Amino acid sequence: MEQPLILELEEWLGTPQGRYVAAWEQAQFNGMVANAFGYHAIQIGLPHWDLLQANRIPFKACVSIESASGLSRPLVVAEPENLPFDSQSVDLLILPHGLECAPDPHQVLREIERVLVPEGRVVISGFNPWSLWGLHERLPGLDPLVPVPAPLQVSLPRLKDWFKLLSFELDRGRFGCYVPPSFTEAWLARWSFMEKAGDRWWPVCGAVYVVAAVKRVAGARLVGPTWTRARKPARRAAVIAGRQFNKHSGDIRK
Repeated sequence: MEQPLILELEEWLGTPQGRYVAAWEQAQFNGMVANAFGYHAIQIGLPHWDLLQANRIPFKACVSIESASGLSRPLVVAEPENLPFDSQSVDLLILPHGLECAPDPHQVLREIERVLVPEGRVVISGFNPWSLWGLHERLPGLDPLVPVPAPLQVSLPRLKDWFKLLSFELDRGRFGCYVPPSFTEAWLARWSFMEKAGDRWWPVCGAVYVVAAVKRVAGARLVGPTWTRARKPARRAAVIAGRQFNKHSGDIRK
């Protein structure tokens, strides 16, 4: 029986290129979940990789398709396409490479939308099929660099379309990992100067991306204190539409 992609990815994280990608993604997840608040935070997949460590939500758990030992947080064995949580019960949900490793990524996103509370946040990482690494995976005769084949990788424009269909609003994100395809730590180190150059000059060519989105619900509002003191009307700020990508950084804009 063929091993699920998510399990192959977990093994791949121990390779030189896997550790390189994991270090960059850990920093991005830390920044995107640090200020997320609520009562329940869930990581889907890769249970031995703690991507919620920078978050202060009191209850944290992980969902995996198989059991795992040696974890410091609760583990729920379930398929990402059928999450065993009540509707609108999760405040923060993270999905490292979960869409491209799932047999039905659309159903995974629908489940995420179902279990998230209004204004809940999802953070997703994935391989960028339009990067040098993605090109490497498309060229015939070359050894695979990553366990996820290029046709299964979800591009950012496609992910943004899926977000719109499910009323998710892209909040922020980044591309990263600009080193050319390399299989050894020595070559990864030699090409390390490409990180700053890529982040500045060709950010959309990063090998991976991490994005955060917020679940928007029409008519929903946050409950806060009732203010009895009248406020002066604030001046409206002029809104200037920006480009999707800032050419001087790897930031992903709306």
